[in-house]
Amino acid sequence: MNKTATCEILVTSDIHGHIYPTDYRTDEERSLGLAKISSLIQQERRQAPDLLLLDNGDMIQGSPLTSYYVKHNKHIDGSHPVIAGLNELAYDAVVPGNHEFNYGLDHLRGVVGESRFPWLSAGIVDQETGEPAFGKPYIVKKIGDTADPIKVAILGVTTHYIPNWENPLHIEGLEFRDALETVRAWVPRIREKECPDLLVVAYHGGFERDLATGEAAEKLTGENQGYAICQEVAGIDVLITGHQHRFLAEQINGVAVIQPGCNGQALGKITVDFEKQGERWQVRNKAASLLVVDESVTADEALLALVSGLETKTQRWLDQPIGSVQGDMGISSPFACRQADHPFMEFVNKVQMEAAGVSISCAALLNNESRGFGEVITMRDVLVNFMFPNTLVVLRLTGRDIRAALEQTAVYFVIGAGGELAVNPAYIEPKAQHYNYDMWEGIKYELDVARPFGERVVKLTDLNGVPLADELEFDVVMNNYRAGGGGDYEMFKGKPVVKEVAADMAELVAEYIRQRGTIEAACDYNWRVVVNGAT
Repeated sequence: MNKTATCEILVTSDIHGHIYPTDYRTDEERSLGLAKISSLIQQERRQAPDLLLLDNGDMIQGSPLTSYYVKHNKHIDGSHPVIAGLNELAYDAVVPGNHEFNYGLDHLRGVVGESRFPWLSAGIVDQETGEPAFGKPYIVKKIGDTADPIKVAILGVTTHYIPNWENPLHIEGLEFRDALETVRAWVPRIREKECPDLLVVAYHGGFERDLATGEAAEKLTGENQGYAICQEVAGIDVLITGHQHRFLAEQINGVAVIQPGCNGQALGKITVDFEKQGERWQVRNKAASLLVVDESVTADEALLALVSGLETKTQRWLDQPIGSVQGDMGISSPFACRQADHPFMEFVNKVQMEAAGVSISCAALLNNESRGFGEVITMRDVLVNFMFPNTLVVLRLTGRDIRAALEQTAVYFVIGAGGELAVNPAYIEPKAQHYNYDMWEGIKYELDVARPFGERVVKLTDLNGVPLADELEFDVVMNNYRAGGGGDYEMFKGKPVVKEVAADMAELVAEYIRQRGTIEAACDYNWRVVVNGAT
């Protein structure tokens, strides 16, 4: 009978700074976070002590805990809280995600220096040397019987679309090479040089096509290339994915594929069975599954204790009142908020216009869980509504550019089977993208979504009712993600940058409120969405 062995790989991705199982909007416990994932990891390690543990990126940004650490507590209580957790759990390697760059290279390099594990990214290289900018392109691990181990090679790659979103100062000196081509180049090199028994690609990116049909699931920009990697690159056994926050455990073209959601809601598990044939271990079977965090999973108290001091400071900071609202600035329905001008979005655009010193602004309701502001505003309210550390950019646009941007925004809506207004499914699956619907101030406009795509802007004027001429130029403020063309706003790419505002939006909002004490819920109703001319 031939000798057999099993290799188990556990995967986290898109943790986004969530360690405690906390809903930071309400301070209630939820089924998420690295501390609960830790309990699942320990449970698996009791069965397979030599398993591999990997993180697939977007770990250091995204929660009030990590925001507080960066802004108010850095270098006070030791290393970054997520890195402290990954060190404690003895991760074997991590891959940088796009949000790792949000606080700049100095911060990221400091985080890398605190890590007791390698960072892998073959496609992010130093512009001058061409060498990987973060550690190694890949590692080789030997597991199982020390006399006859299984040799596992792990290649790390990151979506190369980052320059389309990130502040250029945060990625200065880096080159982001095409992820698919990077995998295509490195896999045969690793196969030839290392002769691994198992080759794993950990890719901070997702799937551009429907996994069952192969039909395009999004505009093929290159942001996500997981499907092409599985179909076009021979020699891959396992593909770890992320970025889209999906729950996937599949087989594509013989490749075991995993994607474990976000915020520590699930732990990815890949089990590979081997059989010894001659001198080599051969893969006999591969299975991908998700270990979902539910009410039965308790948080690891030791991991909680590791960052308890910082969590206490964070909660105290979040509960600080910074101002109040006169009137109603609450959002009862995000869907309704996107159909006509709303006091909260009017406020957001007003903050942007004041910070940038311009009279036209566009902004999005970033999260469908945003509820605007109640009567008393705390830092918790600000962070819940502005969870990304976006900065502001002023672009010089023509009237034609603005019209094109509004047409892109109008794609968000479709007409349902019953004639009702509905959200375009492309903004919901495979990844929710409500943040790609913009609302404008400083102009008047009307979108008729009963009309075909590209013909929905039926009114567009300045505030005095004068039509915006195509060739007339305007200075417009927006966040840096949008200014780079993020969200398929191609008309913004390459436009002249008039000004950049270095402070992130949460800081700008908090300071605006502190200076005034009380803000007024006001609305000039400068825009609306209609169906066949009727609201």
